Amino acid sequence: MTQTGSVKNVSRHAALGLSDERAVQMYEKMLLARKFDERAQLLQRAGKVNFHISGITQEPSQVAMTFAMDLEKDWFLPYYRDYGLVLSLGMTVKELMLSLFAKEEDPNSAGRQMPGHFGSKRLRIVTGSSPVTTQVPHAVGFALAAKMRGESSVSLVSFGEGSSNQGDFHEGCNFAGVMKLPVIFVCQNNGYAISVPFRKQSAGRIADRAIGYGFPGIRVDGNDPLEVYRVFREAHERALAGEGPTLIEIMTYRVTPHSTSDNDLAYRTKDEVDEHKALDSLPVFRQYLTDLGLWSDEQENELLARMRREIDEATQYGENAPFQAIEDAFRHVYAENADEGKGQ
Repeated sequence: MTQTGSVKNVSRHAALGLSDERAVQMYEKMLLARKFDERAQLLQRAGKVNFHISGITQEPSQVAMTFAMDLEKDWFLPYYRDYGLVLSLGMTVKELMLSLFAKEEDPNSAGRQMPGHFGSKRLRIVTGSSPVTTQVPHAVGFALAAKMRGESSVSLVSFGEGSSNQGDFHEGCNFAGVMKLPVIFVCQNNGYAISVPFRKQSAGRIADRAIGYGFPGIRVDGNDPLEVYRVFREAHERALAGEGPTLIEIMTYRVTPHSTSDNDLAYRTKDEVDEHKALDSLPVFRQYLTDLGLWSDEQENELLARMRREIDEATQYGENAPFQAIEDAFRHVYAENADEGKGQ
């Protein structure tokens, strides 16, 4: 996100309909997602938790796309790196920590699922599962239900570029295109499907696949959150106007290993990773706000201190919270008789 002059800086987010307050809130959510992610990695390396899957450097685009949606009416089907998205929807660091520590109070699955498998009826986040891309046809189903009911809502579904090679992706896109459903397909192309680089996954742009399904496909720079916001706002408006789906390919990069169980230097070089780390758009967005007089070092330090306290408290709570009771292990697995006096 290159800034070349104060006049251009002043007008950019305002021209998109974002108030100064909303622009600052976007930065705060980006930073919160980053700090949670960094803490989660430390906890795993310290042996406090078993597993973490990181979304570092993808947070600015995740937050930007969420700010373009209607949190009261839309439906959200994230994938496992979407901390920026779920925090922007209203999920708390405490809730994420309960999931990370696999505790009973974890709102996603009572500690049964791996971290990053989000679900919240309160926040309209549809429960996800480990097989990749299964959330795509689910999102199409939510969009179909909204159209049938005459509801003014859009479903947003997020996935990695490796998922775009699964049948669920093609079937979901085809059905949504035929039915002109209000759904936004979001491919976060971070360059690697675990160890497989994108050049070995596809010979073309994922966004270009949309033309075969009869709706627009757009590729956007994930390092420019304001452009991401603009693209998603327009896709949202199209969906509500009855013009059907949009496929958006966010170009980003996974600077961390696939997960804490992965040795990424077995298939790429440190120089490659460092080159992309230098493109991190989080400090660039902070500088954008600073140049406008909307942010300062004092505000940054106050925010970091507040986030440190919030994350420390959430970490302590998550670590000390109880695990689910053994007798509840089969709840929500098998059908349960409403009348306890009757046999199964």
